[in-house]
Amino acid sequence: MNNVFQHLPLGSFLQQAIDRAPPKFWWMIGGVIGVLVLASVIGFILGRIKPGSVVDNLNARIRAWWVMAGVLLVCFLMGKIATLVFFGLLSFFALREFISLTPTRRGDHLALCLCFYIAIPLQYWLIGIDWYGLFVMCIPVYGFLALPAISALSGDTENFLERNTKIQWGVMLTVFCLSHAPALMLLRIPGYEGQNLMLLFYLLLVVQLSDVLQYVFGKLFGKHLLAPLVSPSKTVEGLVGGGLAATGVGAALYWITPFTPLQSAALSLLIVICGFLGGLALSAVKRSLGAKDWGEMIEGHGGILDRLDSVVFSAPVFFHVVRYNFQ
Repeated sequence: MNNVFQHLPLGSFLQQAIDRAPPKFWWMIGGVIGVLVLASVIGFILGRIKPGSVVDNLNARIRAWWVMAGVLLVCFLMGKIATLVFFGLLSFFALREFISLTPTRRGDHLALCLCFYIAIPLQYWLIGIDWYGLFVMCIPVYGFLALPAISALSGDTENFLERNTKIQWGVMLTVFCLSHAPALMLLRIPGYEGQNLMLLFYLLLVVQLSDVLQYVFGKLFGKHLLAPLVSPSKTVEGLVGGGLAATGVGAALYWITPFTPLQSAALSLLIVICGFLGGLALSAVKRSLGAKDWGEMIEGHGGILDRLDSVVFSAPVFFHVVRYNFQ
């Protein structure tokens, strides 16, 4: 890899980033690329043999995964600051989607400005400076006290409790919970120094594989619906088959983590369960609002929050379990 980027303006920086990445990082990236290539080939063949809306949606999802994988790779190579900026932007767009589907009033505008332009950058800045104590309490304590107080200053009391509950829960999900994913960089695990970005990659990979495999197993073998009024596509067979498959993959990835194979399997199962509950809960929110997706930002996937619903439930649980048991 030496001198590959030397002719580019940022060549020196990129070369240093590549040199810093441990060998197991490149094995992991190679595996992901291999899976995406295989999925692209299968999607292409299915498109020729059995064209239809399901295959078109599958290919759209695969194209989106290529883009998302590329963005994540760049962030990981550029390091901590780029990763925090990336997740900060994800929080911004996810919160915008949430607020767009949960109507607010003019009296909420100042509180919303606080959420978008103070809470998001502050939360990720606290991760950047490694201030764990304030990171875990800033939004659920100080933020939750400040938001209704600021809304009350407007004098608008119509549906006051409902409006503020929506805003608070939106911030909790899209900012506080999501920020626990890059917060894995705060952890100081003995013998695992300098490798925390791979722990973040592990979390995201298991979460997203679980979603995909549950969908695949559900389509192939699904007969018993779990919650038909909430999410008609979720089945018992999809959850069990896809969940166990994702758990197996997570267990096999123990070598990029500080866990033993058994610990990795247990944590992967925890991620799968939390991710499933997150997807189910946010599907219920969408159904109550009469919406199919949170947005249309990602082709084949809906909105940002449609891809992050599993992450926002699994990230904080995974973070604190790892912190209290391995740090």
